[in-house]
Amino acid sequence: MTDITPVPYIWKNGSLVAWEDAQTHVLSHSLHYGSGVFEGIRCYENDTTHKSYVFRLRDHMERLARSCKIAAIDLPYSVDELVEATLEVLRANNLKKGYIRPLVYRGYGVMGVDPSGAPIDVIIAVWPWDAYLGAEALKHGIKVGVSSWRQRSNNAIPPAVKATASYMNSLLAKLEAKEHGYAEAVMLNEAGRVCEGTGENLFIVRNGALITPPLSDGLLEGITRDSVLQIAADMYEAEEIDVFPVEESLVRTDLYIADEMFMTGSAAELTPVASVDGREVGSGECGEVTAALQKRFFEIVAGDNEDYADWLTEV
Repeated sequence: MTDITPVPYIWKNGSLVAWEDAQTHVLSHSLHYGSGVFEGIRCYENDTTHKSYVFRLRDHMERLARSCKIAAIDLPYSVDELVEATLEVLRANNLKKGYIRPLVYRGYGVMGVDPSGAPIDVIIAVWPWDAYLGAEALKHGIKVGVSSWRQRSNNAIPPAVKATASYMNSLLAKLEAKEHGYAEAVMLNEAGRVCEGTGENLFIVRNGALITPPLSDGLLEGITRDSVLQIAADMYEAEEIDVFPVEESLVRTDLYIADEMFMTGSAAELTPVASVDGREVGSGECGEVTAALQKRFFEIVAGDNEDYADWLTEV
C-alpha cells in the first residue's frame, strides 16, 4: 500500500539525478533536528484522453514557500521554478499518475540546534502510488480510533507549517492506531477538540451540515480540505447535495453520532470512515453525501469537469 517503487530520476537542487544517486549525508541537520518542510501532491491520468494533470500544484508550492518562511528557511527557488521542476521530473520519468514529494531540508555542514550556516537542499521525488489507505477503503470506509496522543499546539510546532518534525506526533498516533486494529487515528488538540488525522483533515455530516474543524483548532490548512469546502458549497448551491459546509469545533462524541464521516488529504484523497472507537458511523459504509463529493472530486482531478480546470496543471 505504501511501498515506494523507484523511478529513474529525482530532481535535486536544480538538476535531475539518478534515483540511486539522490543521497544526503548522515550528518545533515534536518535528519537530526527535524528542520525540514515538505508537501504531498498527486498527479492523475484521465482514463479516456490519457492526459495527465497535477492537482493544485501551484497551491501546494505556495504552501511549501509559506512553510519555509515560518521555519526560517531561505528557499532558494521561486514557486514558478518549483512548478516547472515538478513537471520536468514527471516528464523525465514518464509518470502519468502517482505521488509527488517536494522536500526542503537543511543539509550537511553544521551540527547543533542552531541551524545557521547549514546549506539548504531541495528535492522533488515522484513515484507510482495507489490509494494511500487502500482501494477498498475508498469504497467501504475505514475504522479509526481517537488517539491518546494530542496534536501539537499552535505555539509549539505551528500547524501552518508542514514540517518533518510535526510528524513524530503523527507517527506515534499512527502506530497506536495500528496496535488497536484501526486504519487511522483521530487526534484531539490540547483543549480536547477534534483536530485531524495523522495526515488528513476530517469532515462529518450531521443535522443538515457538512462540518469540519476550523483552522484555529490547530489543524493543517489542507489543500484537499479547502477543495472539498469549495466543491460542497457549489454542489449545495446547485442542489446536488442537501448539506451546507461549515467550519465548527467538534468533540469526540460528535464523531460517534455523525451520520457520515470522511477524511481528506493528498494521500488519503477522500476516504469514508466506517467507525470511530468501535462505534459505527451512520450505516457503517460510505454515506450518500460522501459518495457524491468523492465522485465529483475524482471527476475534477481527472480533468472531467471544466468548472475546476484552473486547479489542474497538465503535465
